[in-house]
Amino acid sequence: MAITLLINVLIFLAAAVLIVPLFKRIGLGEVLGYLAAGVVIGPSALALVPDADAVLQFSQVGIVFLLFVIGLELKPSRLKLMHRAIFRFGSLQVAITTLGLSAAAWGLGLPPVSALVVGFSLGLCSTPLVLQLLGERHELQTRHGRNAFSLLLFQDLAAIPVLAAIPILAAGSLLSNGVTPLLTEMAIAFGAFAGLIIGGRLLLRPLFRFAAGTESREVFSGTVLLVVIGAALLMELAGLSMALGAFIAGVLLADSEFRHNIEADIEPFRGLLLGLFFMAVGMTAQIGLLADMPLIIIGLTAALLLTKGLSLLAASRLYGTGWKEATTLAILLSQGGEFAFVLLTAAGSAALLDRELVNLLVLVVSLSMATTPLLYLLHVRGIRPLFHDKRKKPSFDQPVDDSPQIIIAGFGRFGQIMGRALQGLKIPYTVLDINAEQVEFVRRYGNKVYYGDASRIDLLEAAGADKARVMVVAVGDTEASMRIVSQVQREFPNLRLYARARNRYHAHLLMRAGVEHLVRELLPASLELTREVLIELGVSRDQAQHTIDTFRPHDEQALRRQLEVFGNEKKQIQTVQEAARELEALYEADEDIDTSLTPLSRPPQG
Repeated sequence: MAITLLINVLIFLAAAVLIVPLFKRIGLGEVLGYLAAGVVIGPSALALVPDADAVLQFSQVGIVFLLFVIGLELKPSRLKLMHRAIFRFGSLQVAITTLGLSAAAWGLGLPPVSALVVGFSLGLCSTPLVLQLLGERHELQTRHGRNAFSLLLFQDLAAIPVLAAIPILAAGSLLSNGVTPLLTEMAIAFGAFAGLIIGGRLLLRPLFRFAAGTESREVFSGTVLLVVIGAALLMELAGLSMALGAFIAGVLLADSEFRHNIEADIEPFRGLLLGLFFMAVGMTAQIGLLADMPLIIIGLTAALLLTKGLSLLAASRLYGTGWKEATTLAILLSQGGEFAFVLLTAAGSAALLDRELVNLLVLVVSLSMATTPLLYLLHVRGIRPLFHDKRKKPSFDQPVDDSPQIIIAGFGRFGQIMGRALQGLKIPYTVLDINAEQVEFVRRYGNKVYYGDASRIDLLEAAGADKARVMVVAVGDTEASMRIVSQVQREFPNLRLYARARNRYHAHLLMRAGVEHLVRELLPASLELTREVLIELGVSRDQAQHTIDTFRPHDEQALRRQLEVFGNEKKQIQTVQEAARELEALYEADEDIDTSLTPLSRPPQG
């Protein structure tokens, strides 16, 4: 048994290592590579791993981890802002797509109820496929990326009552069987949903504080896995989506101090299991049916892609999106999804659909998923550039390698001050900034600034990062800053990193990443103003400066001590309180510092 398992693992790894890089090299992307690898090793080709259904069931865990990570990145405040897109746009798209596909299924001879189930099932899209495609192109935070995610989230929510209603629909009608079974299922689902949210708010942070307090990375990683799998299992037992449970758990932890640690621990599992899911989809595709009836299957696949594309185009335009975004969504979401496997199989088991029809539709969905990466690639390269938006720059600038000694990422208030000082010394530097309006504004004053994402390796190479001596990360956004640091450390290890930290938390993240040279942006100005306030209160200028000079090294030491207990809120609070007491004792012991001054003291007049 153990040998068989190891052999299967070896086969999966070998297929992924050999085939996926090949597809990436020719520009077809990772997803299509995983699907092709699954077809090669599956029952339809070499049959190296015969039990494709068991692999597919296990690989659903990959979707669970993907949705958990997405939840971590989606703070509740941001989710609240997206509610209009989720429910209005989502319901509009599902209604139009379901009606169009159901009408087509009815026209092909299916009974009304069966046609409705087929139409809804085929109308759902593939969450992991779409999010992977968007992630590969760094488009998750674009407008079409956010709208695509909103549609996918609503589809997952909408699939829940349909899945619960299939057994009732199969029995005849709601009137003959009563609505009690459906209401019971919905009550259980609502109870599990509410229980997860309430319990998560009360228990998750204390649980992770306890795990962090053990100072064991293994315990912390185990806690992450416990939460993800536990939330997914709770939803599954309640008849809901496992992925939905993991997503909710991620959202509940999005504002916590443990978010970055959790994301780092979960990433290896997410990547491996998501790749396994796509390979399992490729394995389950019954390619033999394609050989038996090629024209029918290819025709149905093309009809599915066309019908969904047109319905998405109509829904997007009715919602108010522009043609560019509407066509992007129409191509991106034109495929069937993994939920179709679940719903169609359930409908087959309930005798709503013939087994032969279920197998046929599953193959059509698999083929539609396989064609989406290629169609989206053609769209990005050939169709989307035709929509020229005059209000926005169509693409990043291409920096010119002038052999700069310094590259500055971010040219806001912080970066501009450094730039003026370097310019006065005639030291060459190159600036990359992601804000197009800021770039245009700064250029008016004669500064050489390029519009570009400093985390993009190709732009850094074009800017001369392989020859520069110093990279200054002056980006205000914490996540963007850490992304740039990670890319530079991996691709340009000889480039010395200097970074701006927005606050103490950002400073800790940079220090944990190995950045030795950093400045907290508010610290120098705060200390300078504190010195002037002390002088106004009657402290001599020399004594005020000595007070600040004493505070600065003490605060740096406290910052490093707090880094040792990062993520453990209880110990963080204890360390802060200890540092405050130490500073008081340090001031009292210093003969050159007068601690007798109180807020009621009056400065000398005249």
